[in-house]
Amino acid sequence: MKRSIYSIIVSIFLVFIGCTQAPALKTYSLAVPTVKAVQHSRYQKQSLKVMYPQSLRESISQKMNFSYSVNDRGVYQNAQWSNHVSKILQGTFVEIIENAKIFKAVLADTSTAEENYRLESNIFAFSHSVRGAASHAMVSIQFNLIDSHTGYLIKSKRFSYQEPTQTLDAKGYVLATNVIMRRLSRDLVEWLR
Repeated sequence: MKRSIYSIIVSIFLVFIGCTQAPALKTYSLAVPTVKAVQHSRYQKQSLKVMYPQSLRESISQKMNFSYSVNDRGVYQNAQWSNHVSKILQGTFVEIIENAKIFKAVLADTSTAEENYRLESNIFAFSHSVRGAASHAMVSIQFNLIDSHTGYLIKSKRFSYQEPTQTLDAKGYVLATNVIMRRLSRDLVEWLR
């Protein structure tokens, strides 16, 4: 009886020691890039609804994706995004387009207000690619501007970026992704206007 109690106490103690030595989970978000307001836009009297970004190739969640080869994929165990990647991107797109003053109003898809245009986006890549000593943040997103009243596609463009990371860890990936988001923001505003 004493042995079994002793075994249980030792087991519990070892579990607590093992748990306290695990690295703390770090949570990261994207910095919303600063964009200048445009001088002229043909949409300045119109409204835009930014739809929830969809993923066609990769599994997108709150977890940070990485790959070590074309076939090997995984997620960081000690780092994650502050929210679902699609939610972070949607909020970023709303804020960027709103700050650029391209449209009279920029709405999230949760809004019940009617809009003149919809901006749909498909995520093809949003991950950390490590190949030997080479490490890159990868982002590829296609945008579709659609007339909400007719359903016609006004224009479509896919933006793809690759940015080297300073380190091979999640922090290096996030910093490189923020560089990409600054470039994407400028390109998206220029394309939309």
